[in-house]
Amino acid sequence: MLTTKTNLLAFDYGERRIGVAYAHASSRLAGPLTVLINNENIWNEILKLIETEEVGTIVVGLPRSLSGHDTDQTRSVRSFAATLKAKTKLTVVLQDEALTSRQAEAELRAKGKKFAQGDIDALAATYILEDYLKTLGNIHSMEKKA
Repeated sequence: MLTTKTNLLAFDYGERRIGVAYAHASSRLAGPLTVLINNENIWNEILKLIETEEVGTIVVGLPRSLSGHDTDQTRSVRSFAATLKAKTKLTVVLQDEALTSRQAEAELRAKGKKFAQGDIDALAATYILEDYLKTLGNIHSMEKKA
C-alpha cells in the first residue's frame, strides 16, 4: 500500500524533555502523543517516531521573551529545528509558543488530577500544533476568498 507521509508532529523542545503532539493529516485534530527524554538517544527516538507516525511536516515551538526578543532558549530551539531539518529532510516550521506551557499547566490544574511536568510539555506541544493548524486554516480561507 502506497502512503504519503503527510501527518504532523509538533515538538515543545526543552533541555531535559521534549513534549510531542500529533495530528493526522486528514482530521487535523491535534493531541498529545508522548514526552521524550532529551538525552544521547534523542535523535534515534525522534527519527523512529517520525517514521512510525508517517510524518511529513514537523512543527517546533519557538520561545521568545515576553517582549518578543530571542533568548538563549530561542537559539537552542532554532539549532534543534535546523538539525531536525538536516536529519529528516522534512518541512520544519517554527511556530510561536507564547505561554503554551502556562496554558497547559492551567488546564491540567483545572482538571484536579495529578500530573507530571511531562504532561505539561506534551499538552504545550498540542497547543503549538493547534496554533499551526489554525494558520493553515486561515491560509486556505484566504485562498478561497481570492
